[in-house]
Amino acid sequence: MKAVIEGGLETKPDNVLIYATSNRRHLIRETWNDRSDMVKDELHRSDTMQEKLSLVARFGVTINYSKPSQKEYFEIVRVLAQKQKINISEEELYAQANQWELSHGGISGRTAQQFINYLSGRQE
Repeated sequence: MKAVIEGGLETKPDNVLIYATSNRRHLIRETWNDRSDMVKDELHRSDTMQEKLSLVARFGVTINYSKPSQKEYFEIVRVLAQKQKINISEEELYAQANQWELSHGGISGRTAQQFINYLSGRQE
């Protein structure tokens, strides 16, 4: 994503604008004055507030890194092991993967990759 934003992969078209945030809903600075009912020149205060949040509503892209189920975790492990050409029975692979995730932070894609890296290092 960083390479795309910075233009490392290809040239950004002139009609594209990319906003990337990290856990931030309010892209435009908001002050207490924005919420003041005493502003005399503001006829439609709620419209102004909505406009400030509109980038999220219109263009917001949320990338969710949810926890996989155990079945999905085992599938990730199986595919990664296959790519690394790790020769171990599926039953043994799953048993070791289960032990690994219990002692290394729980079920996640990262845990699966670290487990496969560990197995790969032991084979060499």
